[in-house]
Amino acid sequence: MNLPNALTTIRILLVPLFLYKVLKGDFTFAAVVYLTATITDGLDGAIARIWNMQTRLGTFLDPMADKLLVTTSYVSLAYLDIVPLWLSMAVISRDVIIVTGTLVVYLLKNQLIIKPHPVSKVTTFFQFMTILWALILVSNTAMAGLSIISKTFGFLTILTGILTVVSGVIYILAGFRSLEE
Repeated sequence: MNLPNALTTIRILLVPLFLYKVLKGDFTFAAVVYLTATITDGLDGAIARIWNMQTRLGTFLDPMADKLLVTTSYVSLAYLDIVPLWLSMAVISRDVIIVTGTLVVYLLKNQLIIKPHPVSKVTTFFQFMTILWALILVSNTAMAGLSIISKTFGFLTILTGILTVVSGVIYILAGFRSLEE
């Protein structure tokens, strides 16, 4: 186990704590946990690339940790009516499509290629930012009352939704191209 994989493991272990704090209504602490998890996401990839510490385990663990964190955060915050249900459904549907498509390509070609598309990186960033912004809003009612803050969150949810759908379509098309080869 190297440092990037250890950071990814920490991110996975933070998910239950995040969920517990969200469901208890401790949104400030949940935001800190979530921010810590997103920082480990950036660090593990950067360290792995810079110091050539990429491993096969990391290739599987990192996307799994992302999917676990994203799914948990969107489901829990949609359940509490903090994040729009449509956005939560789009985010989770995209991830299910990506995982299912990857499995189908593997089963048909006996080849597993996990290579994130650049749009996916941007999408993941905005998905993370949307959750963080939502947590900040619900933990600070004075901020939530400010019109500019609420409008920014509205814009962020729409942008995240668009990016999520676009990146999902890109992955679907890439999957079909891969199967045609």
